[in-house]
Amino acid sequence: SRDGGYRGSRDDDRRGGYEGGRGGARPGRGMGGPQADRDRGARPGQAERATRPRVEAPEIPDEVSFNELDRDVKARLRTLSKDNAEDVGRHLVMAGRLLDYDPETAYQHAQVASQRAGRVDVVREAAALTAYATGRFAEALRELRTVRRLNGSNEHLPLMADCERGLGRPERALEIAREEGASGLSPEAKVELEVVVAGARMDLGEGEAALVHLGRLKPVDDAQRLRIVAAKAEVLRSLGRVEEAEALEAEVPEPEVPVDPFLDDVILYDTAEVWLDESADDDEVDDDDEVDVDEDRGPASSTDADETMDAEAPAEAPADEEDK
Repeated sequence: SRDGGYRGSRDDDRRGGYEGGRGGARPGRGMGGPQADRDRGARPGQAERATRPRVEAPEIPDEVSFNELDRDVKARLRTLSKDNAEDVGRHLVMAGRLLDYDPETAYQHAQVASQRAGRVDVVREAAALTAYATGRFAEALRELRTVRRLNGSNEHLPLMADCERGLGRPERALEIAREEGASGLSPEAKVELEVVVAGARMDLGEGEAALVHLGRLKPVDDAQRLRIVAAKAEVLRSLGRVEEAEALEAEVPEPEVPVDPFLDDVILYDTAEVWLDESADDDEVDDDDEVDVDEDRGPASSTDADETMDAEAPAEAPADEEDK
């Protein structure tokens, strides 16, 4: 597994809509190879769009608003027509909301947005992150390269390196970590990239080197510290040092279960009130339909009821009397 790989740096819960990569993204493995430069000079994404199958647009709840997007993302969508920007933006909101809870549907939303606004960097970024989340690592790597061509940013180098690990190419992950652009990463992203490097070392069978590498890292927050601890535990376990691994694993809390972002929309009924109402109705019926019970004979049978009705019914008058 690649639990020691890059997990990104986004701490938002994505309920406020897609925020783009401003501040990084938390990917974790990869399945794509280096993209050939054959489409350089062509419009970004032109070759991909030509071969990509159309995706049916998933449903968007009425309450989802374009205004939920991060201000920077909305600014980047201004190159589109108003109606298209609104439509693409709402799909990005859905991609952001569902990324942790339902990544496949998030991917579909991002694909629709990409088909309608493929030249916008934050749209291709959403396509990359959702592709990664669903295990489409080659596609994620390709999209990340497109994002870098569009905006010139190296912020996703850790994710790209981890994608190479996912493809079984740890050597290329190490090459990405040595790129000149890596020096300009944020402190948090630099640490995440080094975690990927340690994972690549382990992939190459260099467990001891990976452990030393992890021991040199200085996390920027407690969440990152726990990811490094988990990575160390994995390396120790691979080296057969199970007791040490278990001791470290005890420090790492259980991962949170993703919550349905639309859970707040569920209407809850007070079942106690419903039962009370039903009981009241039953009482009314019982009061109206009481049946007399002869203590010696028990409840009256249907035959008894028929006999009673015959006894109480007045005798029919003779026909000749009626005529009078």
